Amino acid sequence: MGAVERTVLTTGANSGIGLATAIEVARRGFVSVAGVRSPAKARSVTRAAKAAGVKVRTVMLDVTDAGDCKRVMTDLKPYGLVNNAGVPASGAIEDVGDDEARVAMETMVLGPMRLARLAIPHMRDQGGGRIVNISSIYGLMTTPLTGWYQASKHALEALSDALRVEIAADGIAVVLIEPGAFRSNIWETAGNDVQRRLDSEYFAAYRRLEEGIRVSQRLMGDPIEVARLIASVMSAKSPKSRYLVGYDARAIDIYAKLLPTGWRGSRSGSDAAVKGRWCHGRWCRTLGS
Repeated sequence: MGAVERTVLTTGANSGIGLATAIEVARRGFVSVAGVRSPAKARSVTRAAKAAGVKVRTVMLDVTDAGDCKRVMTDLKPYGLVNNAGVPASGAIEDVGDDEARVAMETMVLGPMRLARLAIPHMRDQGGGRIVNISSIYGLMTTPLTGWYQASKHALEALSDALRVEIAADGIAVVLIEPGAFRSNIWETAGNDVQRRLDSEYFAAYRRLEEGIRVSQRLMGDPIEVARLIASVMSAKSPKSRYLVGYDARAIDIYAKLLPTGWRGSRSGSDAAVKGRWCHGRWCRTLGS
């Protein structure tokens, strides 16, 4: 079967890495399908694909909806699945309620595994396939104020490693992509979350985090870098199990490995590395400020 006949489904494909990936795999000759959650987002993807000179099909897909997932996967029978859909899930552990935590885990853990479970029989029948799970450098470490996001990425890493071994004999590769900070709408959403925390004990820390995100956005990488890597994985004979992407991801990975274990939760990450940069008062005292 030629590559031109192979379908690749990308979830969360309306912006950032997802949109860039949907366009790039189309450029490489795959049948590209973008999973989005609204007609407005579908139109946005179609316009972007047209501007890029490629064709990308859109499907309505909420990865937290089991019925949606089954319908889409039964229709597509994809060769490649890119689990990119995500939510910022920002907030101190004390501030995040069960419903918010559940959305994070449904979107970034249960959803990807549900889609993988539905895709595997089709991939096996086709003689192989690719499941690419978009993790994060924060799937390898932890910092304050985004614990649920990081917990979901840690879980995604663990499940991907188990799944990789379980289906390797079927010719299906499971690949983790671990990006640093790349431009996406998710950062704006994370910043807006601060406004919901006006009464929080941690509000000063949220404000610092919001400022840090705003300042760093202009330094974030172009998502095309990640998209090109994902497209290459789709056609690689033997892709690696995981890929760090972005200079910041590689730097943070080295930094975290060098720190003593007891310091990693409080002083890891590019912002927290600066003493007291966005820490709450109690954390600043802990760090010796």
